[in-house]
Amino acid sequence: MSKPTPQTNFDPNDKLAVFLRLMSYLKPYWWAAIFMAIGMVLSAGSEVASAKLFEFIIDAINNDDEKGKFWFPFLVIALFFFRGVGAFLGGYYSAYISRNLVYHLRVAVFEKLLRLPSDFYLKNPAGTISSKLIFDVEQVTAGSNEAITTLLKEGLTVIALFGYLFYSNWRLTLVLMIVVPPIFWIIKKVSKKFAMLSTGIQESMSAVSHITNEAVAGYQVVKNYGGQAYEANRFNEASLDNLQKGMKITVLAAINSPLIQLLMATGMCFVVWLSLRPEVLGGMTAGQFASFLIAAGLLARPVKALTDVNQKLQRGLAGGASVFKLLDTPEERDTGTLTPVIHGNIRFDDVSLTYESGTQAIKSFNLDIKAGETVAVVGRSGSGKTTLVNLLTRSLTPTSGQILIDGTPIDEIKLSSLREQIAMVNQQVTLFLDTVAHNIAYGALSARSRDDIIQASKSAYAHDFIMDLPNGYDSFIGSDGLQLSGGQRQRLSIARALLKDAPILILDEATSALDNESEYYIQKALESVMHGRTTLVIAHRLSTIANADRIIVMDKGQIVEIGTHDELFAKGGMYRTMYERTFDEQSEQGKA
Repeated sequence: MSKPTPQTNFDPNDKLAVFLRLMSYLKPYWWAAIFMAIGMVLSAGSEVASAKLFEFIIDAINNDDEKGKFWFPFLVIALFFFRGVGAFLGGYYSAYISRNLVYHLRVAVFEKLLRLPSDFYLKNPAGTISSKLIFDVEQVTAGSNEAITTLLKEGLTVIALFGYLFYSNWRLTLVLMIVVPPIFWIIKKVSKKFAMLSTGIQESMSAVSHITNEAVAGYQVVKNYGGQAYEANRFNEASLDNLQKGMKITVLAAINSPLIQLLMATGMCFVVWLSLRPEVLGGMTAGQFASFLIAAGLLARPVKALTDVNQKLQRGLAGGASVFKLLDTPEERDTGTLTPVIHGNIRFDDVSLTYESGTQAIKSFNLDIKAGETVAVVGRSGSGKTTLVNLLTRSLTPTSGQILIDGTPIDEIKLSSLREQIAMVNQQVTLFLDTVAHNIAYGALSARSRDDIIQASKSAYAHDFIMDLPNGYDSFIGSDGLQLSGGQRQRLSIARALLKDAPILILDEATSALDNESEYYIQKALESVMHGRTTLVIAHRLSTIANADRIIVMDKGQIVEIGTHDELFAKGGMYRTMYERTFDEQSEQGKA
């Protein structure tokens, strides 16, 4: 199935547009749809044939037709055989289309998530995103395939039965059709309510998913701060909202179907009452009249199914609107076309960044970093240190100014080329539910040899604890590596960065989770790794950056001090104040 193309002019509130777009996803399965249609035609034909069969046997009995009596058992067997074939073809190929549609849509949504910019994840909670991937995509199936299947199968049955009824007695059939206008009026009214409630159910499911993700990810905080009751109450309120909206749909559906069946029964009563008049009956035999009543009675089931499908259709359209809105979200822009070999000269040229909220994170920032130079960036929380790193990797785009690497504006370099030549170790370590080796040799590094992985681990002082694990480098670690200590997880992250062997290395609080002993060895390893590489160090512990070539002190998105450790310490400004405060804190921790 081809990759879905975003539609910039698509209106997710236009139900017809959503429906037509859903139908476009079924095009690759036209051959399966043919088999499904054949099965449904057989099913619809068997309904008419069953009514006709009653006419055949009743007239055969009344007329003492021995030949007709003889063939009756064989005709019943043939009827059920073709009905079974029709049910199999319709059911199997309907499910085939449905499950493949869910598969391809879910893959399309996930691949889209991988291509979205960073600000999308800042604006949308993880629970809401996972709800779209799991719940909304499943709902789309109801709107695109299950509803269409029901409309086709039961619609053909209704058309076939009405055709037979008109053929048998058009007068009685016209009487029966007096209930059609009020049925359509009810369907129209109920559709609007179904659509509103379906959207509400999606929103409540997003809330349920979001609360679950938060509680699971932050289970330690929940336990340590006694948040169980608070989280249980939040989850209960979101689940109760989902329950109430679901029950409203159930009540609406429960009232809708009996009301339409009552109208059908009223029409049948008029038919039976008028059939007592000879001029209306029109010389029908007993078998023909019985067959007419049976065919009219058979209408109740497909008509009920057609009214129930409205609920599925509206739920699916609401899911489709949500999924398509995500698929049409602008992806991370990649205007770059160049794939240079980076040496590591970095220049920030009058760079500023202002968020949509109006907060200015970086203001008129100018800095030249030479290839192979180690530059440390320090400052109070919120001073713009991490924002600077995100600008360098193009996770964020400057509001004004530009960043150049080796004299080339980074927006002219392909994103893949830029990022494969920048290694990064973040304060928040991300590990995956996989082996230690695969966590170190992640993604594009998967082709690296085991010897390379071991060497990187040794340089990060991770080899010894890895070998203590049950299966060494082939040991599976829990979700996000939570079975490891903070220091062990950080060392695996550093090993991953070392294995990448990129010309630019970014250490964003890379030693923050390490104990003093681990930090000592990591610092020694990093000193050798930094040699020949441009290294940008974001540090909270100022004692770890004393040997940096230059130290930049930031405040409110600007450089307020710059120089070596000795120069800044002698200056007696913000850096010295921060350094002495850090030294005092570490001394207090040592005494404790």
